[in-house]
Amino acid sequence: MNKIMNLIKSSLLKLPTPTNISYWWNYGSLLGLFLFVQIISGFFLSIHYCPNTFYAFNSIIHIMQNISNGWLMHNIHINGATFFFICMYTHIARGMYYSSFKLIHTWMIGVTIFFISMATAFLGYVLPWGQMSFWGATVITNLVSTIPYLGVMIVEWIWGGFSINNATLNRFFSFHFILPFIILFMVIMHLFFLHETGSSNPLGTNSNLYKIPFHIYFSFKDLLGFIMYLIIFTLIILQYPYMFSDPDNFIPANPMITPIHIQPEWYFLFAYAILRSIPNKLGGVIALLASILILYTLPLQKIHMPSFSFFPLNQLLFWMFINTFILLTWAGAQPIEPPFVSISQFLSITYFLYFIMMPLLNKIWFNLLSHNH
Repeated sequence: MNKIMNLIKSSLLKLPTPTNISYWWNYGSLLGLFLFVQIISGFFLSIHYCPNTFYAFNSIIHIMQNISNGWLMHNIHINGATFFFICMYTHIARGMYYSSFKLIHTWMIGVTIFFISMATAFLGYVLPWGQMSFWGATVITNLVSTIPYLGVMIVEWIWGGFSINNATLNRFFSFHFILPFIILFMVIMHLFFLHETGSSNPLGTNSNLYKIPFHIYFSFKDLLGFIMYLIIFTLIILQYPYMFSDPDNFIPANPMITPIHIQPEWYFLFAYAILRSIPNKLGGVIALLASILILYTLPLQKIHMPSFSFFPLNQLLFWMFINTFILLTWAGAQPIEPPFVSISQFLSITYFLYFIMMPLLNKIWFNLLSHNH
């Protein structure tokens, strides 16, 4: 026990941390907080949830109306996912802006965590067995059928039948329960590699000078971030719990009636817009996967600039990318009709162009600076 305590003290409390890291570095610890919130609230919900197509929807109503504080656990869990992804996207954006992807192992594991988190969130969205749960699951799982030769067989294997049925819901519940623990293991790996190299900082330098212990300076900074976010979180779960929910999901799943406008949760809309912007089904699926997998390529690029914060053109490119992401999220929620299709196509091209333009721009900067010196 003493060895474990000493390990925690040396690895967490005495971790040398750059003095100049800003509040943008709080989002890693906030992600940890919301991961625990999701695991604990999810565990309490699983006690009363019934993964059966006849009882799933009613079991959610039962949790909300009959179980003591069940409504609170439900509201915490559905809004916790939203806050988790807000923190996730901010954390990734900060890593891109300050070139944190130079810490290759930490970045690669981080992107893997993001990928698994998206899978977990999708599986969780199916569990209430509302209209959007059922049809969202039908649309997303059907994308696998684009795989040449094996696609249809894999889809039927995932479903456990010839359509989404009880076996599908049951296995989705099992995977939704187990994946957060895999994420937790990946987070420990993420932190291990981060502690090997130390945190990045706004200057983008790798210097070990001017570092101070994590505790008490940054633990209190993180605590302030926790308080700020938990106040907003509490306000939403008590006053606006269904702010991010789809009204169609309050209707029990009906395979006979298709909702007018099928769409996933807001945090998947950017990828959904990219998927829909390509008329070819296989091409759309490849673009969808590429929109996330492209993050793995960032450490492979030769970035000579320490950080974007000193270069106006890089900053302009970055903020254009952020705006593209926001507009793609908006476009994903729009119906598939003109002019939204053309807008989605233009935004999808802009999204991928960023990852091509960024290394080129860095190379130009580096050549100019080298030439001047």
